[in-house]
Amino acid sequence: MRSRNPVFSRRGFSRDNGYAGFNTAPQAGGPAVATQGNPYAQPTGDQYAQNPYAQNPYAQQDLQHGAPPQAPATTGRMTIDDVVLRTASTLGVLILTAALSWALLPIDDANIGRSYGIGIGAALIGMVLALVQSFKRKASPALILTYAAFEGVFLGVVSNIVDNRIADGAAMQAVIGTMAVFAGVLIAYKAGWIRVNRRFYGFVMAAALGFILLMTVNLLFAVFGGGDGLGFRSGAMGVIFGVIGIILGACFLALDFKQVEDGIAYGAPREEAWFAAFGLTLTLVWIYLEFLRLISILNSND
Repeated sequence: MRSRNPVFSRRGFSRDNGYAGFNTAPQAGGPAVATQGNPYAQPTGDQYAQNPYAQNPYAQQDLQHGAPPQAPATTGRMTIDDVVLRTASTLGVLILTAALSWALLPIDDANIGRSYGIGIGAALIGMVLALVQSFKRKASPALILTYAAFEGVFLGVVSNIVDNRIADGAAMQAVIGTMAVFAGVLIAYKAGWIRVNRRFYGFVMAAALGFILLMTVNLLFAVFGGGDGLGFRSGAMGVIFGVIGIILGACFLALDFKQVEDGIAYGAPREEAWFAAFGLTLTLVWIYLEFLRLISILNSND
């Protein structure tokens, strides 16, 4: 089963054999569990040579003695430290460029149009870079960090406008809210309070598709009909859909945690940690923007 995150679902931990982590999660039962549906497995016998990720220098010796080949030390395999380090690097670049754009792009009446245009342009470039990386077979650290830089410019401009013109302190509130959601979902996931299985995945995907469809229709009505469209992003309905968006983001985090956990357990190559960092950054940006939008709606209704 795959996360809704395009990075994990199209590449990364679901490549080649259609890796379905929720069906074949590794257990301590034996080698059959570890190899079935796992593109990173260390198979036995003739299957060993067919696995592009199997690099066991002791395989030939083990096979001659009739024993299953044993994986070498975890050198070259992704660890949680790799994921944390690369995620911190990606978010660090995003936060740095957001701070610079906040400080250097004025939003006074004479310059707000130019600054907002730069922010929207950066968002479009970031979206293109995200799509390019999502369809690449291998993670490109330079591409991922460049995406983070442009996304940071967009977030810096938008956050500055909301914070200074709509709701004082909105950016910090959105940051705190995002951190709280991340920490809460991580604790709940590690404690086993969130069970990521097929039913959970199906529910999240159905809710996400419905949410995106409604927001798209609302945007089209707003563009061609003017005003707030169908009102899904303003007033009481805007608050409801803002909360739904944050809840969906939390669900996406749980799916991403599951994918990262299974990738580590299956022995994914170390470079896959960049995919994890990229996907987690996308989800955190989603949650932050939903918080910022919700705070804007609540303050505009005061």
